[in-house]
Amino acid sequence: MKLLEGKTALITGAARGIGKAIALKFASEGANIAFTDLAVNEETQAEIAAFGVKAKSYASNAADFAETEALVAQVKADFGSIDILVNNAGITKDGLMLRMTEQQWDAVIAVNLKSAFNFIHACVPVMMRQRGGSIINMASVVGVHGNAGQANYAASKAGLIALAKSIGQEMGPKGIRANAIAPGFIDTAMTQSLPEEVRKEWCNKIPLRRGGTVEDIANCATFLASDMSSYISGQVIQVDGGMNM
Repeated sequence: MKLLEGKTALITGAARGIGKAIALKFASEGANIAFTDLAVNEETQAEIAAFGVKAKSYASNAADFAETEALVAQVKADFGSIDILVNNAGITKDGLMLRMTEQQWDAVIAVNLKSAFNFIHACVPVMMRQRGGSIINMASVVGVHGNAGQANYAASKAGLIALAKSIGQEMGPKGIRANAIAPGFIDTAMTQSLPEEVRKEWCNKIPLRRGGTVEDIANCATFLASDMSSYISGQVIQVDGGMNM
């Protein structure tokens, strides 16, 4: 039997990158997948459905509370259950504090952190009625250790960690677990666009001497989503090759 057979996962920001990798991995383990992005993505939907599971793409502004409540109700109607929630939607608007605008701060906090509140708030009643569920917040090592020039991003990711720990405490008696994943230097379209010398400098700081892959993150998420981690809650797992051990 596959690890996520019969479960339904709702993944935000999953049309590409880490979110898409998680969706594909979950589908390969038997999960039905509801995923969001700013626009419907039929191409990714087809890739997920190729695993023989139910898949549906939804257009969503994750930072909008009312829109999220309506979307989660629609997902529940379409799929019948929501067993796994992955809060992956995120943006960056980097800048040194002295130059950072209020708009840069507000946008990152809204998309990265408020969206997680929105989706947890909407999904928890569903999970409570089911007497179980797994919530995974996609944080970052920057949220653990900070990073110059990313105060807004670091604050949002640190907030996701504290949010997971708090929800884990609140919802544990209802059988709902909440954890965070903190990726390190991951090979994505964004990091691949960096100058080669910058990439080498990063890798030299990592004991495993390589960047991570989106599959590395997806594997960790699959473990946290599955019953293999049924006694793990309120934790933050750094998937960073030992960079910040």
